[in-house]
Amino acid sequence: MRSLKVILSITKTHLVSRIKQTSIAALGVTFGIGTFVILVSFMTGLNGLLDGLILNRTPHIHIYNEIKPTDVQPIERSKDFMDAFNVVSSIKPKTNQLKIHNALPLITQLKKDRRVKGVTPQVGTQVFYSAGSIELNGILNGIEVEEEVRLFNFNEYVVNGDPMDLLKTNNGILIGAGVAKKMSVSIGGRVQIITINGDVFPLKIVGIFQSGLAEIDNIQSYVSLKTAQQLLGKSTNFISDINVKLHDMDLAVPMSKNISKQYNLTAIDIKTANAQFETGTNIRNLITYAVSITLLIVAGFGIYNILNMLIYEKMNDIAILKAIGFSGRDVKLIFISQAMIIGIVGGILGLLIGYGVSVLIDHTPFETEALPTIDTYPVNFNPLFYAIAIVFAIISTFLAGYLPSKKAQYIDPVDIIRGQ
Repeated sequence: MRSLKVILSITKTHLVSRIKQTSIAALGVTFGIGTFVILVSFMTGLNGLLDGLILNRTPHIHIYNEIKPTDVQPIERSKDFMDAFNVVSSIKPKTNQLKIHNALPLITQLKKDRRVKGVTPQVGTQVFYSAGSIELNGILNGIEVEEEVRLFNFNEYVVNGDPMDLLKTNNGILIGAGVAKKMSVSIGGRVQIITINGDVFPLKIVGIFQSGLAEIDNIQSYVSLKTAQQLLGKSTNFISDINVKLHDMDLAVPMSKNISKQYNLTAIDIKTANAQFETGTNIRNLITYAVSITLLIVAGFGIYNILNMLIYEKMNDIAILKAIGFSGRDVKLIFISQAMIIGIVGGILGLLIGYGVSVLIDHTPFETEALPTIDTYPVNFNPLFYAIAIVFAIISTFLAGYLPSKKAQYIDPVDIIRGQ
């Protein structure tokens, strides 16, 4: 076996002497890898944006006191009809308050749990928005502003104003963008809130909230937790909903079941609440990775064809090398090293092009009324994508050089010269 220095010297001579063919082979690797990086970065970034619209504003566990019919009807408690088959029509829900009983001790207990990242109480109620002669149905949520910002990125959805103004301004309201548009109101203006009891309260608009989901923005607005309790004439321990954020979202399902059983409350986990959305996410991710893998496979075949033709065009060189004493293994190493150099150079150029185009996409303006907080197209710069790309470039070019060079290893130089 010849020394590595000699083999690399011959490799260099082959690559430089036919620079056009070498460049074409390297460009085949470059564009395959670059296209993969661009595609997977953009598509996963877009999927992340769509997921964030829901997941950022959705608690991992939502706890509330659900109003539902009594499981055991009065007739079934009677000894005379206990063993009979009873049919009860027009069952009415049992009289029950919307508030969560002992909500404050429950919140304290949840905050002590190491699995819990944070807990936010809410007071939700149906209201009417009134401005002049216009009245709209709506939902008003009283929130702990600082915790909502910390746990659910609430500030990212306030397109005008500052959510902290709810704490600074008495009777302030962050009104939904759809409501504000329909009622032609803006920051600094006032809107009257009519509660389900018929009480009227004037509130000052301190900001405009827009989630990007029209069905939410057309009805929903926010006030501080204290203001919501005052609007309903309730005490400070009145809580209608508790939202829980966990360190690990996968723990939401078993933990919600334990809460429901232990406290006799309804606890909905994020996977149950967003089952259809999760299905859509899985399908989008499946399509993304299927297209990306297909692209890599197609690029791999292209790389193989280019390098295969490159080796067969150098049959004369193989004959000469064997005629002067190079072994079949030496010949194989020469062409494998050529393929590896082409793969590494082409792969690095592909990564640079993919990164450059991804940065360009990331800075391309993207403006839509549905997503006011998004200024540019989303791109995911996950280092894993770049690692996969360069590893594939090296492996594919190694195989593309190894398979034909292994065949060339056993070619008799006399047959090559006779064929000329």
